[in-house]
Amino acid sequence: MSQSAYLRCPSGNKKLKYNAVVDRNCYTRYRTIMLKNDLFLRAAKGEKTERPPVWLMRQAGRILPQYRALRASLSGFKELVETPELACEVTIQPVDELGVDAAIIFSDILVIPEAMGLPYEMIPGKGPFFPTTIKSAHDIEQLLSGQEAADTLQYVYDALRLTKQELNGRVPLIGFAGAPFTILCYMLEGQGSKTFSKAKKLLYQDPALAHKLLQKITDTTIAYLQTQVAAGADLIQVFDSWAGVLTADSFRTFALPYMQQIAASIEQVPVTLFAKGAWHSLPQIAAANANVVGLGWLQNPTEVRKLLGDKQVLQGNLDPCALYADAATVRSMTTTMLDKFGPHHIANLGHGVYPDTPLDSVKVFVDTVKQYRY
Repeated sequence: MSQSAYLRCPSGNKKLKYNAVVDRNCYTRYRTIMLKNDLFLRAAKGEKTERPPVWLMRQAGRILPQYRALRASLSGFKELVETPELACEVTIQPVDELGVDAAIIFSDILVIPEAMGLPYEMIPGKGPFFPTTIKSAHDIEQLLSGQEAADTLQYVYDALRLTKQELNGRVPLIGFAGAPFTILCYMLEGQGSKTFSKAKKLLYQDPALAHKLLQKITDTTIAYLQTQVAAGADLIQVFDSWAGVLTADSFRTFALPYMQQIAASIEQVPVTLFAKGAWHSLPQIAAANANVVGLGWLQNPTEVRKLLGDKQVLQGNLDPCALYADAATVRSMTTTMLDKFGPHHIANLGHGVYPDTPLDSVKVFVDTVKQYRY
């Protein structure tokens, strides 16, 4: 592996250079020994816990005034993502402010298409935009993939390494990537879409070409996530944000097999698969090497438990908009959710926290979970 990082191994005082193969055992011991709050990891592994752990998707972001102040001093979103010291600072902010049980590295799923050769822009008020998109088989042929592409994302690995050091074992650190189908959507559409008709058009008109692009994305994502683990990620989450635009058959053909490849490639840490809107394929997702299955807010915890059983670790799934309610309502809805899920649950929202969510409501949600006992 061409990219590497450094740490002090507990077996001695010397500074070790490690990579995904040679020194992972040493680094795993370091992670286990130094972790002060291991509730999140115990839950992800299916172990017994006294309460559910809690964190929020997009917890590092605009709900925090300190994030807004830092962001306002920069040229834009990408400067924050691509500067390891700043990404580290933002990653740790919600651990300090909210007391969550896990940190998630501040980055973006769109670093993968950029690493493969399609740079993106983040337009204020509009979101991501790709000046160049995939239009032909030739375009796909020209893409970088695998380790060669993943090696261009050193700033992410540096941010993980630095954050791991600065956390000093307070909570686990989550690494992540977008699922191949979601990445394909952006590479073809060039931006968000209500229908993703350009992406779906390829699936129906030229499925072989779609599979070729999906495999390239998958190969790159595997190399990227394996390097994240080597740099300190304690759990990997795969986000299939646009899975809900696919039929059940299309999801199981063009999305699930690639998520399964990714999950199977990560052997050292637990993996969470979150396919938003793929309610029709929960058993298949659970069987796809997933330690944890993430749920959107439209799925009923009681019904999911009946479908997947009491032992499957589930994550979610309070409606993000519930946090607009008053404190008493937030406490009541959170407690009801926890009661329905029972053990083997990681408390979270059914999607990322919205930027205008009242910070006090987020704190009520987190504190309610932390006070809960099985």
